[in-house]
Amino acid sequence: MTTSVESGEQPLSLGTAAARNLATTTKSVPQMQAISSRWLLRVLPWVQVSAGTYRVNRRLTYTVGDGRVEFISTGSQVRVIPPELGELPTLRGFGDTGVLESLADGCVQREYAPGDVLVEAGRPADQVFLIAHGKVRQIAPGAYDEGTTLAVLADGEYFGDAVLTGPEHTWEFTARAVTRTTVLTLPRRVVQEAADRSDALRDHLQGLSERSTPPQNRRGEADIAVASGHAGEPVLPGTFVDYELTPREYELSVAQTVLRVHTRVADLYNEPMNQVEQQLRLTIEALRERQEHELVNNPEIGLLHNADLSQRIHTRSGPPTPDDLDALLATVWKDPGLILAHPRAIAAIGREFNARGISPQPTEVNGHAMPAWRGVPIFPCNKIPVSRSGVTSILVLRTGEENQGVIGLHRTGIPDEYQPSLSVRFMGISEQAIISYLVSAYYSAAVLVPDALGILENVEIGL
Repeated sequence: MTTSVESGEQPLSLGTAAARNLATTTKSVPQMQAISSRWLLRVLPWVQVSAGTYRVNRRLTYTVGDGRVEFISTGSQVRVIPPELGELPTLRGFGDTGVLESLADGCVQREYAPGDVLVEAGRPADQVFLIAHGKVRQIAPGAYDEGTTLAVLADGEYFGDAVLTGPEHTWEFTARAVTRTTVLTLPRRVVQEAADRSDALRDHLQGLSERSTPPQNRRGEADIAVASGHAGEPVLPGTFVDYELTPREYELSVAQTVLRVHTRVADLYNEPMNQVEQQLRLTIEALRERQEHELVNNPEIGLLHNADLSQRIHTRSGPPTPDDLDALLATVWKDPGLILAHPRAIAAIGREFNARGISPQPTEVNGHAMPAWRGVPIFPCNKIPVSRSGVTSILVLRTGEENQGVIGLHRTGIPDEYQPSLSVRFMGISEQAIISYLVSAYYSAAVLVPDALGILENVEIGL
């Protein structure tokens, strides 16, 4: 059956296509798919930085802490960078480049498949293992039938440094490769031969047991002498709190762009929506997205790059299990405030929970029901990178200046301020009748003490 129009008959009423010429269209404001929840910007406490620079004063520490060893590769061949051997506690402070070169040449490259044993408990310990790539689990005999996992080591880490000095001994644990692993081994024999040729290295190794360090607490800070539990009138110890001589300073970073709008557009096409306001709104959204990206990934101020090496841990098996989340919370055990993860990582956490029959209770944050673990909310952040192989990181933070945590830095009260720490400055009109506005956002972030930020690395979330 055909309609009257299809049969060639004249319409009996006005059609919708013609009627729309007289109607007012209801419009939405311009939409932008790149806008995310930006939970990091919302939950991070922001501290006013009036001078544009924030200095983090800490107590003086005497130990640098365990560093990571770096390598260079040519095809399938891997070589340790000679100065990086100074990351080993035994060689820390030794700067003879020629001797370090000979030690690097004496390293032997070895490849291990998943499940292979690198060292076995009870066997003689005669070499240092430098992990160039892969993941290694250290297992010690447990109180019961199964072994106990002491640590999971990955790229840049090492074990067995103590074999270079002192009497010969045996391994107290078994080291097994979790993934395909490439290591460089530095035999004790090579170090002894180098010490025979170098008086400087021999004196350095012999002096290790003779050196003494000032008293320090468990965190490596200069100790504060305190007496307690005494009776009578003993002489109380005198003390003072020493500070770092060169504390770190965080300068405010900036994200900027120039917004351009033609005067013809600004004058004629402002109903029912102001064109300049909508252009400015979307520009600010893009700046805030970049701001959060920089707070996570920037090499200078980004959280991923500012976590202390001792605060970086690895998963036991790859996927983010409840055990891994417990270990992550243990890195910031003093009042952890939030967990930050990529949305795909949160989905992987949910899969692991479901597989174990665990159903953690969500927690409410500003009217939003957020997933949580041990009462700590898990916030999504799509700025955390995910590799092509489906590997990412999960962060845990303690926030707030009063808690010695992670804080955001900004500067309010700037000229032409449009939002806190964001200014929109008129730059003039060009000869082409184009209006220009300079849009600037100022921000940074600071980690007040190392144990305020922990990272679970090499988290496998699948593709």
